[in-house]
Amino acid sequence: MSSVKKNTGISTFQRYLTVWVFLCMIIGVLIGHFIPVIPDMLGKMQISGISIPIAVLIWVMIYPMMMKVDFQSVKNVGKNPKGLFVTWITNWAIKPFTMYGIAYLFLFVVFRNLITPDLATQYLAGAVLLGAAPCTAMVFIWSMLAKGNPAYTVVQVATNDLIILVAFVPIVKFLLGVSNVSVPYRTLFVSILLFVVIPLVGGILTRIGVIKNKGEKYFNEIFVHKFDHATTAGLLLTLVIIFSSQSEVILANPFHILLIAVPLILQTFLVFFIAYGACYAFKLPFDIAAPAGMIGASNFFELSVAVAIALFGTKSPAALATTVGVLTEVPVMLTLVKIANGTKEKFRLHASAKPNG
Repeated sequence: MSSVKKNTGISTFQRYLTVWVFLCMIIGVLIGHFIPVIPDMLGKMQISGISIPIAVLIWVMIYPMMMKVDFQSVKNVGKNPKGLFVTWITNWAIKPFTMYGIAYLFLFVVFRNLITPDLATQYLAGAVLLGAAPCTAMVFIWSMLAKGNPAYTVVQVATNDLIILVAFVPIVKFLLGVSNVSVPYRTLFVSILLFVVIPLVGGILTRIGVIKNKGEKYFNEIFVHKFDHATTAGLLLTLVIIFSSQSEVILANPFHILLIAVPLILQTFLVFFIAYGACYAFKLPFDIAAPAGMIGASNFFELSVAVAIALFGTKSPAALATTVGVLTEVPVMLTLVKIANGTKEKFRLHASAKPNG
């Protein structure tokens, strides 16, 4: 019976996904504009530039996935490293450079009569900061919605966080030609602690406790599904908070936000299909391929925004560009989740097909 409810809930969510997403975006903007005290109050609840209310909602969203992680599965990740290689190569050898190329093309060529060169340069800087920072937190949600492998996703995210420590600064310096780039390590480490370590430890302890008391069948078939609707609610509330906090930016710069969003959205789709397509070519399982594409496509926007503010200032166009990355993140990634789920069966058939001859 619980299985029927679960499937019905998810199908309803997907069926009205676009409506709910845009409704939450509109509600968020209206709250921010007419009741600014709410986003102002929530905006003060931060740790190293990371929103505590959003962190709590992300915990609600990713907790079910973290409960599915067991140590044996983490150990087995090394037996199939191709998914890790796809993630690393896409995120660090491809993504920052395609972001630069696509953003440059639109900001300096396609939109040259709509944006001044100075503005285009700053917007490009913001885009590059997004492109050089693959996702840490929200990717767990995208992976869960696509039924990704929980243990593999954790390892993919954790290794990318380690690579950020050494690769982020050189890539940004090279692409932007600036010398005073520094990683806000406090933001990075707090983010890893909040979005990886704490929920992972909590999820594993919950898994162990429930299985010990109720058994593995109860855990897999009943307990984890108690959180299905909480995940959906957390995702939609996150949208409301994000758009309420950025309502004045949206209303004051609607046209430029649209112009910045075009290359960011195209880049997101491109990077997803590069990683997803590579996994398809290597015949990797869908539950590894989907999160591999999601990690590269989504961005560590807390880090990007923090660096943009440190380099160019709070009110700079570069900071605005990173903010647009925040605004486009959830709707675009939900679209990619839908695309991934829609191609799941085809992907599985290809992965299981025997080579000719």
